[in-house]
Amino acid sequence: QVHLVESGGGSVQPGGSLRISCVVSGFTRDSYAVGWFRQAPGKEREAISSISGDGDTTNYADDVRGRFTISRDNDANTVYLQMSSMKSEDTAVYYCAAGQFTLATMNPDMYDYWGQGTQVTVSS
Repeated sequence: QVHLVESGGGSVQPGGSLRISCVVSGFTRDSYAVGWFRQAPGKEREAISSISGDGDTTNYADDVRGRFTISRDNDANTVYLQMSSMKSEDTAVYYCAAGQFTLATMNPDMYDYWGQGTQVTVSS
């Protein structure tokens, strides 16, 4: 059975940094791709990043490119999202999602498994 558990959310000041994690169980090593999504209050869910099974291919939304970095440790079955130069508009619940394919995609419809989300708040 596949489970995804996000952690590391919290509050940070504008300009600050935060790293959130997604532990994936039920898949083997590099057999799955992972995407990060977020949803702010009153807004639709948006895709922000994805990573291929081997970690060699990554994708980013325009508004986070250059500020966020996705990475994975397949030995630990964990995917990370390092967020820097954070802005108030980054405030949202962040979700990771996984699918049994290896190509990176930011299409949420491709992912079958989702975590419960972790709250990230950027505020002074």
